[in-house]
Amino acid sequence: MSVTSDRQALVIGASQGLGLVLVDELARRGWQVIATTRRGGGELQASADTWNGRLEIESLEMTSPAELSALRERLDGRRLDLLFVNAAIDRGNLPIGQVPTDMFTEVMITNALSPLRAVEALRGLVAPGGTVAVMSSDQGSISRNTEDGYELYKASKAALNQLMRSYTTRHADDGHTKLLIDPGHNRTRLGGFDAPLIPQESIPAVVDVLEAQIGAPGLQFLDRHGETVPW
Repeated sequence: MSVTSDRQALVIGASQGLGLVLVDELARRGWQVIATTRRGGGELQASADTWNGRLEIESLEMTSPAELSALRERLDGRRLDLLFVNAAIDRGNLPIGQVPTDMFTEVMITNALSPLRAVEALRGLVAPGGTVAVMSSDQGSISRNTEDGYELYKASKAALNQLMRSYTTRHADDGHTKLLIDPGHNRTRLGGFDAPLIPQESIPAVVDVLEAQIGAPGLQFLDRHGETVPW
């Protein structure tokens, strides 16, 4: 589907990795993009300078309800065609019995609770027929969890998926397309630098999926090829 230059996207978590490549790809395709980061400067600012006003930067600590509320106020009056929440952390490969409580809490707040708080806080900016998408992972698929490892990360992504399902149930009639996206295992700080994919190849495919699903009803859990990921 072709995308006209008046389409607007807000990407939460765009300072590095998948989020940074995502905002560049959207801008390249003619979207007007608002990208959030916890700290200024860096590669995101360099990208914004390159795009000559097509890419705006907003400061946001996503785990802070106060900062989410402040961002919502700053963006009042804007109408988004895409709200995309991209944020996750990984705290290593401990069996769940060895995970400290504070580590469990940190990962769950960052990977599951905060993305849905962001969606709830910002959904009112999404235009009728717009899309609300969250970066998930096939690591959150319960039926695919057949190998050892990364138990806390897997649990946080499964929790994210379940919370997105609950969100969809409560807002079934809002007219928004809702997507959970599995971008594949990419070479990023989170994914590790021996991962088989690079964001510059996988993210354009993700944007193809976002554009192809515009206007689709309900919630879908899709990979970068547009195929359904089993729950």
